[in-house]
Amino acid sequence: MSSEPQSTAGGGQDEGLDRKLLAIASVVVLGAIMSILDTTVVNVAINTLSRDFETDLATIQWVVTGYTLALATVIPITGWAADRFGTKRLYILAIVLFVAGSALCGAAWSSGSLIFFRVLQGLGGGMLMPAGMTILTRAAGPQRVGRVMAIIGVPMLLGPILGPILGGYLVDEVSWRWIFFINLPIGVIALVLALRILPTDEPQEGERFDVLGLALLSPGLALAIYGLAESASKGGFGHGEVLGPMIVGFALIIGFIFHALRTPHALIDLRLFKNRTFAVAAGTLTLMIISVFGAMLLLPLYLQAVRGESAFDSGLLLAPQGIGAMIVMPIAGTLADKTGIARLVIPGLLIIGLSFIGLTTLTGDTSYWTLSAILFAQGVGMGFTMMPLMTGALQTLRRVQVARASTSLNIIQQVGASIGTAVMSVILTV
Repeated sequence: MSSEPQSTAGGGQDEGLDRKLLAIASVVVLGAIMSILDTTVVNVAINTLSRDFETDLATIQWVVTGYTLALATVIPITGWAADRFGTKRLYILAIVLFVAGSALCGAAWSSGSLIFFRVLQGLGGGMLMPAGMTILTRAAGPQRVGRVMAIIGVPMLLGPILGPILGGYLVDEVSWRWIFFINLPIGVIALVLALRILPTDEPQEGERFDVLGLALLSPGLALAIYGLAESASKGGFGHGEVLGPMIVGFALIIGFIFHALRTPHALIDLRLFKNRTFAVAAGTLTLMIISVFGAMLLLPLYLQAVRGESAFDSGLLLAPQGIGAMIVMPIAGTLADKTGIARLVIPGLLIIGLSFIGLTTLTGDTSYWTLSAILFAQGVGMGFTMMPLMTGALQTLRRVQVARASTSLNIIQQVGASIGTAVMSVILTV
């Protein structure tokens, strides 16, 4: 994990985080905030939506599931689309789709219309993160990628914590419609800044679209994630509505792997994993996300079911985790550009492991100071781990590989989060 970086983008000289790069980063962060917050902010409104639309929880849960499946469907094509049409055009299209979907969700008149508009919103949201990461990585070059990844990593870790706080406030004090309408001013600002600030890149002509790859990978990811998401409500992995989609989904993914290894321009370039640094970083990132996102499901349940806290107060009590990550990430980003990432990741993983040991000691009357200290430590560990791993994965790649690599890393995050959440859900229901 300590390989010397090759050229990811123009310029191997470290020029620091200049004004132009920080401006580009601010545009990408705005998009990331919208996309990530929207995966968590809706969760606290599910009961309210079920009541207002006079439908059952199983139906209204598709407001969350439909968004997740849309992400899984569109993420695989983002790498190809970034190369074919240019990252700036793709990023602007993603913002437009996301903002339009948000406006329509806020104006929804039935559960069916809300679910449909959430899918539209997810199609935009799924492209925002991989396209944004590609733009940032190419603009930064290998010598600065660690620091810019630390910038975009803050909303990635704060989203699951701030989402319930913001969602709880808007649902209780304003209206559930504003959990969607709040994206409009952010999206308009992001769109204007993207048009003015993002560099225009030349599309790469001539590469044929991998139709078979899309037909295998997108449905495969959607079915696998759907099966994992349904495992909690169906009481485990043995139910037919869980096992069936998962088997078909993973079979399609395996079929894509065999196809991609024999296809020169596959939708996802699996030859990236021949790069040892990329492969090790991606594998470690997968395992970390599985464990951390499982805990992110459990902790709000502990606070609400065991301690009797509201959704809003639960979000506030989880804030130390995000604060720890936010403090450490800029330091980790700078160090990742100057030293081997193993020197950061290994201590970070140890801190995360120790924090999990601390979480196993929680009882119904554990001091909130103790809980805050454990969560702060976990955030520190995540800050030293998550973005340095992504930095290591991208730092040694050539510029032309970055778009496909960013897509691969976002797929890993999406699937890893689904696995972690599903496994924890099943454990809780056993």
